[in-house]
Amino acid sequence: MKTLTVTTSLTELLKIQYPIFAAPMFLVSNEDLVVEASEAGGVGFFPSLNFRPIENYEKALKNIKARTKKPIGVNIIVNKSNVRQKEDLHLALDNGVDCFITSLGSPREVIAEAHKIGAKVFCDVTNLEHAQKVQDMGADGVIAVGSGAGGHAGPISPLVLIPWLKERLTIPVIAAGGISHGSQIVAALALGADGVSVGTRFIASREASVTSDYKQAVVNATPEQIVMTSRVSGTPAAVIENDYVKKMGADLPWVIETLKKNPLTKKYVVPLIHLVGMKTLEKSATKASWKTVWSAGQSVGLIHEILSTREIFDKLLQEMAAADSRLEGIWK
Repeated sequence: MKTLTVTTSLTELLKIQYPIFAAPMFLVSNEDLVVEASEAGGVGFFPSLNFRPIENYEKALKNIKARTKKPIGVNIIVNKSNVRQKEDLHLALDNGVDCFITSLGSPREVIAEAHKIGAKVFCDVTNLEHAQKVQDMGADGVIAVGSGAGGHAGPISPLVLIPWLKERLTIPVIAAGGISHGSQIVAALALGADGVSVGTRFIASREASVTSDYKQAVVNATPEQIVMTSRVSGTPAAVIENDYVKKMGADLPWVIETLKKNPLTKKYVVPLIHLVGMKTLEKSATKASWKTVWSAGQSVGLIHEILSTREIFDKLLQEMAAADSRLEGIWK
């Protein structure tokens, strides 16, 4: 197999070897996964809220920075439900975090503060309007979350979303959603993506902080078993279908939906939905129960074994090289 060299605007911006983010995943990403992903040549990210109380978050930051000199990243939820966002941001900056991913709100403050120390900010987007807004705010790139993603998947096919954004933005576009095989990374780059964000594949890693049942469920699941439900966070999210998910249903109870839409009650109801959803996911990820809700994307269909993070990177690179060779055989 030939040695693969990948150079994009993302690898040049972050001074990394491969344009691959190990996506931040609630309860899944931990110190080991972040360090191993960054040491493998990509960038490991983790959600700040994976570490609670906040003292544990600060300790994790110090531990990770002590274990790798490569870039590492933190995901910060930037809506009002996250009362820790300012503290989490400044602790990350104080500990030399290199880049951030923002989700579910305005990234304006994160961008302004991160840029003071030269850190980079990438923003989750699912459409052009939001992408243009964060570009105007000074974002260093966008995470284009398309259909097929785990968690809060976007509605647009990545085959459309990536070139759609590339035509209209001047900042890097990172493809996210449905990527667990190296051939898909090559396809994303061919569409114009500057990099990829890989999530679900790393749930089935040895380092992931979830039960073996959850990891095996990812290995066993098919794309047809990934369904969208609003019952976890109030916003449609992709999960593995099982008996409990079927019983729970896809939509919020009409009373909760009504309160969520009411301007007078929305600010109280939305954080409560998020809190209950986080507790449900936490119980499912860390303890076997019949009330199991496992977040995952459609790329489960291409995940066949539990590997270490380094082995996953090696496999992705081998698959990328094989896909590249196949293309060389096609073009005359």
